[in-house]
Amino acid sequence: MVRKRTGRDTIAAISTPLGEGGIGIVRLSGPQSLAIAERIFQARDGIKPSQSPTHSLHYGHITQNGEIIDEVLLTVMRAPRTYTREDIVEINCHGGIVPLRKVLDLTLKEGACLAEPGEFTKRAFLNGRIDLAQAEAVVDVIRAKTSLSLKTAMSQLRGNFSRKVEDLRTLVVNFIAKVEANLDFPDEDVVKHTHTQPKAMPKAAKGNATPLQHRPKAGVESLNWQEMREELSEVVDSLNKLIATAKNGKVLREGIRVAISGKPNVGKSSLFNALLGENRTIVTATAGTTRDTIEETINIKGIPLNLVDTAGLREAQGEIGRQSVARSRRSMGEADLVLLVLDGSGALSREDRTIMEEVKDRAAILVINKMDLPRGIDISEVKEALPGKRIVRISATRKSGLPMLKRAIVDMFWQGKVLSPETALVTNARHKNALLRAKESLQNCRSSLQSQVPLEFIALDLRAALNSLGEIVGETATEDILNQIFSQFCIGK
Repeated sequence: MVRKRTGRDTIAAISTPLGEGGIGIVRLSGPQSLAIAERIFQARDGIKPSQSPTHSLHYGHITQNGEIIDEVLLTVMRAPRTYTREDIVEINCHGGIVPLRKVLDLTLKEGACLAEPGEFTKRAFLNGRIDLAQAEAVVDVIRAKTSLSLKTAMSQLRGNFSRKVEDLRTLVVNFIAKVEANLDFPDEDVVKHTHTQPKAMPKAAKGNATPLQHRPKAGVESLNWQEMREELSEVVDSLNKLIATAKNGKVLREGIRVAISGKPNVGKSSLFNALLGENRTIVTATAGTTRDTIEETINIKGIPLNLVDTAGLREAQGEIGRQSVARSRRSMGEADLVLLVLDGSGALSREDRTIMEEVKDRAAILVINKMDLPRGIDISEVKEALPGKRIVRISATRKSGLPMLKRAIVDMFWQGKVLSPETALVTNARHKNALLRAKESLQNCRSSLQSQVPLEFIALDLRAALNSLGEIVGETATEDILNQIFSQFCIGK
């Protein structure tokens, strides 16, 4: 029975995938972790978890009413040197579903609450061990599809991206400090405009008084509007450079969806198998062998490629044929890149030209297949129909031309860049949107300085930029944002 959640509960969950395996882990975190472990664990050496030093491992049994449930190794980790900065106990059980469930049920019976998705990582964030961007990187580490994706996610987890954002926040805070130091203090403050005076400025008071609405306050740094505009431009440039990394970040995090398309019997499935390096799909000389889409993921130079082998595009016969063609067209529409396969041993057909027209405005590479056979296609016709598109000649059955095709795919997205895993990258849409909002606020601020509007409005734009940047690292994130982020995690992490 799962107890109702109240206050700072101790949480428990199975932290390893369910199913048969060598080891399965039940994890507890919270103030009662050691006490709960003590009630269900009997150490072989007689030492109780509450008496154990931090980061120690103990052999024994999990028992219930004197009955041994499982033979385990129990790890004690005391706050604050833990993942959540709370007391943590990890029970290493045998990896079957029954012992894991029984041990978890025992922890719940003894007072723990079943953890929500991502609650362990959420506590690590709330307790200040990591910021929000680092917490999101945990998911990227778990879901990394290539070595480069993993290295990039680990860089984010170590805080490389967060430090870049914090540097920008510091600059914005400095701007706010300058502006607010020059805001209205009754009969004391002043804004001193070095180059130009505000347009709507009251007349000077008596004598040599400064022609502004305030008097100077001793120790307040004067505000140079031109200088501040230039400094803001530098920050906006830094934001632009960071935002520009979002495309590569998305590729590393989510991969590229690549649809292999073309009319029947041009060698789409042969190319699919050749890129995978295994015979994943059935290949025959009969046109229309592939009737449904088949998907697999491969790694090309660190980029995860989600390959989709599609049914041949043609005038469909029958309900199954119509559904196959509809799915193929849907896959083309959803793809980041289309590999349009043409039969190099024959002339362009009406079907070829129809499909070429469909990819005219899409990211596409033209793959001329069957180049091991006598050439029948007129390459000049292909170039004329789709000018500017990359053309690669291959033989899928002999696996010739594949390195050139892989290079062409990488170039479509990497554009010759060599990315260091330590590079600060924008890897998800939330970060990109927050950066764009911060940029917009700073651009508004820069325009306001140009027009010399009241400083109160400039301060509002600066604070909006600061809030947007703060959302990334969690300084100003709302509960709704936190719930949305951590709901994407698995239970146990």
